[in-house]
Amino acid sequence: MKKSLKIWIWAIVAIIVVVVLIFVFANKPARVNQVTTEPDSTQDISAQDIGAGSVSIAYADALIKYADRRIQLDSSCQAHPTNVTYKDNTGIMIDNRSPQTQTIKVGMTFTIKPYGFKIVVLPDVYLTSKTLLVDCNQRQNVATILVQE
Repeated sequence: MKKSLKIWIWAIVAIIVVVVLIFVFANKPARVNQVTTEPDSTQDISAQDIGAGSVSIAYADALIKYADRRIQLDSSCQAHPTNVTYKDNTGIMIDNRSPQTQTIKVGMTFTIKPYGFKIVVLPDVYLTSKTLLVDCNQRQNVATILVQE
């Protein structure tokens, strides 16, 4: 076979692979919106619950379920812990342990009532940055979330 014909065949194969990859990743649903939860009536949607609908969850149950996936914010907006690593598409608990409503930004901005919490589903790292910065009220970068594949 001629050398130029081999080059054309490889070029066509490469183009087909690129088109398939673009199609696969362009049609992958993005879940970058946060799921609102409050202590009284809550929705808990985590990676394990996708497709199963939403389930009510009390604060005590959320503490157990998200014990290793929780960021607490105190009344001065200090985060505990400040640097965490989680897998993408994982539900994490943002826990407001203050008597004031807090305005939180983790990709999108939302509010959490006093002593309330929200479950946030981390975005797919193919669609966003791998590092998410958490802002609380006027304080920026109170926590850093490294999102891994």
